[in-house]
Formats: sequence, C-alpha cells, structure tokens
Amino acid sequence: MAIRIAIAGASGRMGRMLVEATLAAADCQLHAALVRPGSDSLGQDAAAFLGKDCGVAIGADLKALEGADVLIDFTRPEGTLAHLAACRAYGVNMIIGTTGFGDEESAAIHAAAGDIAIVHAYNMSAGVNLLVKLLEIAGKALNVGYDVEVIEMHHRMKVDAPSGTALMLGETVAEAQGRTLKDAAVYAREGITGARESGTIGFATLRGGDVIGDHTVIFAGLGERIEISHKASNRTIYAQGSLRAAHFLADKTSGFYDMQDVLGLR
Repeated sequence: MAIRIAIAGASGRMGRMLVEATLAAADCQLHAALVRPGSDSLGQDAAAFLGKDCGVAIGADLKALEGADVLIDFTRPEGTLAHLAACRAYGVNMIIGTTGFGDEESAAIHAAAGDIAIVHAYNMSAGVNLLVKLLEIAGKALNVGYDVEVIEMHHRMKVDAPSGTALMLGETVAEAQGRTLKDAAVYAREGITGARESGTIGFATLRGGDVIGDHTVIFAGLGERIEISHKASNRTIYAQGSLRAAHFLADKTSGFYDMQDVLGLR
C-alpha cells in the first residue's frame, strides 16, 4: 500500500521538490498539499509547476491532513507548531525539517512524540547524516590539541544563523568530547578578541547567492588540519531523505527519531 504523504509549504522551493519526489515514487501517494492562508497558489493543482495535473489541489485547511500517513514539514517554527497540533489531532506522523526552534518549541515537539511518531532533523540528507557519524569519531579521536571551527554558507534568503545543520554538527563534536555546545560555542568575533580559548567551538556564517548548503568542520592542530565537508548542489537530497524517513515511520505510531535512526547509524 502506498504511503499517503501530505506536504506543508507545498508551493515553496522545498515543497515543490517534495511534491515532485513524492509523485515520482511508485510507493508514495500525494495526499495533501498545504500552504499558508492567503497564498497565491491556493486552489492550483499541486503539480502545475511541472506542467501537469496530479488531482491534488493546494489548500490551507488542515482538515486535509485527515487520512494521511505522514506530513513532511519544511516551513517555519510557528507554522510547524500549528501543523504539529493538527497532526496530533488526526493521528498523522510527522517529518520535521524546519529550523530555528527555541527550547520551548523543541520541548513541544518531543512531547507530541508521545502521541505520534516524529522524525526531526535539521538536515534530511543522507550525506550530512553520515558526516555527523564521522564527526563523532573525529571528535573523540581529536579531543586534545585541536581547535574546532564550523563554517557554513547558505543562500541569501535564509533567515536563521547559524544554520540548524551547523548547530547540529557543533553539538555532535561537543557531545563527543564530553561538553555541551551551550558552554563551548563562540558565534561571533570582532575587534581585539585575545587568543583563542581552548575547548571552544567557533562558528562562521556566510550568506549569499543561491547556495543550497555548504558545511565544513575544521579540526586545527599543530602541524596538521583535518577538514570534513559536505556540499549540497540540489535540494533533491533533502526530498529523497524525507521519503526515506517516511518509509521508516510506516510501522510506527509514536516516538521521537532523527536521521541517524532512519539510516541505522546509531
């Protein structure tokens, strides 16, 4: 039986990638395509941008979630939380790729996982999540004598910084080294800063053009430098990762998961 997929933000760049990937997957069915109220795309066929009709009209009524197996959401925190409440009400599992949540918002997502199954990841790419695993190894092996810097670049329209993925990478290294990112992170340097403090994790954020997402973690020691990078050239990697997560949730009714679980990297 095909997995019935609903997509939030269906008329956006990521939403369209998800629509296209869902329609192309033989074992998936597009159940609903959602946008915010007042969107210019309301009422259009969800596949119109592909030059064809799929029979699913873009709407804003969250009642359309009823009967779906999973909602894939790459919108914004306020929208995702509204969708989360609807998914709990209708018993729909959820894949969340939204970034920029505060502590209380993250706690609400974890709480909802008692009622529905949720995959929450700041990056759905299989490659990025393999990078996380490599950073666990590197963080433990290079715990002494190496300074850690995280560099990320995204397109000019991205509204949060550092990226959720950059924070995830920094957190991975911090945990591997027995620290918390909250205590180790340095997000800005300006003026006479003094020597670099040992044990910190620095972040550099670049914004410009149409860059999909570049992330590099540097372990800088005396006499050598190790750089572990991932560069995304197309958003289809996030769509394919999301569909992989949808298949992972197919037999689950509750629980909180991430892409490490989906890829079997735990």
